[in-house]
Amino acid sequence: MVSDGLVATVVLVSVTLSLPCFLYGAYYIIETEPVTWDVLVHHLKFVTTGLVLTTVPMLLWMLPRLPDQLGGLSAVHAYLGLQAYALLAFGGTGIVRIFRAKRQHDLYNDYDEDVLLDEIGGETMGHWRSRLRIGVFGYVVFWILAYLVGVVRYGLRYVA
Repeated sequence: MVSDGLVATVVLVSVTLSLPCFLYGAYYIIETEPVTWDVLVHHLKFVTTGLVLTTVPMLLWMLPRLPDQLGGLSAVHAYLGLQAYALLAFGGTGIVRIFRAKRQHDLYNDYDEDVLLDEIGGETMGHWRSRLRIGVFGYVVFWILAYLVGVVRYGLRYVA
């Protein structure tokens, strides 16, 4: 049987490797103009990889163990992680509306710099873009906080 410490180390490495994926995905989408279909797909490859590296260990290892450990730092860790995913879902509602508007006007394939996203999306597009920004920023902040608490928990439990 595999030791708890070994699994914890693999989980720590997996979650740690997700951060460069998130950072590169964010950098790429921010710095690349125009956002075409190829740019979007390239961005999503890195963001999805980061989410898989974080979410799979959370669902398969962290969550099943939580009821036996709930208290102290594990409760803080779980709370911060839950907030991160809640903000990701919040931002996701904006992504859907933005994607739909750009797809409807074929701006991923036939980019026209004279067409503004706020114009094609109606009067609520600014709202959806704000939701996306708040959700992504909030996810990153809470992800980093949960990660730091997780590293402290790992150090206290498996290193100390």
